[in-house]
Amino acid sequence: MIAQSPVRAPLPPLQTWIWQGHSIRYTVAGSGQPLLLIHGFGASVHHWRKNIPVLAAAGYRVFAIDLLGFGGSDKPAIAYSLDLWETMLAEFWAEHIQQPTVFVGNSIGALLSLMLVARHPELSAGGVLLNCAGGLNHRSNELNLPLRLVMGTFQRAVNSQIIGPWLFDRIRQKHRIRGTLRQVYGNREAITDELVDAIYAPACHPDAHKVFASILTAPAGPAPEELLPQVDRPLLVLWGEMDPWTPIDRGRHYASYSDRVKFVPIPQTGHCPHDEHPELVNDAIVTWLTELP
Repeated sequence: MIAQSPVRAPLPPLQTWIWQGHSIRYTVAGSGQPLLLIHGFGASVHHWRKNIPVLAAAGYRVFAIDLLGFGGSDKPAIAYSLDLWETMLAEFWAEHIQQPTVFVGNSIGALLSLMLVARHPELSAGGVLLNCAGGLNHRSNELNLPLRLVMGTFQRAVNSQIIGPWLFDRIRQKHRIRGTLRQVYGNREAITDELVDAIYAPACHPDAHKVFASILTAPAGPAPEELLPQVDRPLLVLWGEMDPWTPIDRGRHYASYSDRVKFVPIPQTGHCPHDEHPELVNDAIVTWLTELP
């Protein structure tokens, strides 16, 4: 076990990288084997605040980045997709890291990590997937007919220039953010005012509604099952056992693809294990990293 301090260190200074004319926010701490932390939908660098200092202190060079459209990064009104962010992350690696990297992600960040490990093995030393999403959006064949109709109506409403901004303003209210977190966090004590504020503030950006609408109607992208057979690097798959969005049974079969996949369930935890029980996640990551060849 690695030592865990009960006092969380502050995030390292935030920096800016210009990519395709857009301002991208990131941070870096420590030295050693590089790790790149990739957040999930609606989150940011801030979501790794309980992990960056511990991983850096354990002897790793830890990068964390806000995807275009989220956090402190620019929010242009463009067509968003997993492929767009994959390109952004690969180019960030080429400019700032340039060493085999362990990609660590949560939710859609985990799916992006898997894409990078599978499609860009020259960049990768391995991947850590926390409650990996099955896609950027639900595929139509994953939904029954009534739910497809509901989702179609909701997507049209969000994209409406008249109704959309009003609807998004309702969605981004702090009490609704807190309500969503209560649905997906198994550890309710981790739902703090600080966390809610970190999600709410970027959602107040004038173009946040357009980003939300674009992502909601974006292609689902590759499924994990398509990517896993292409992976020739070690993977650590961590999964909160109480996740209602990506149930743990979806992750259990990852190990069947390769003996280089290690699956670890995280008890009493929902969709965001790194924030809900960081002491368990940090320990699991560092232990696994020390075992890499």
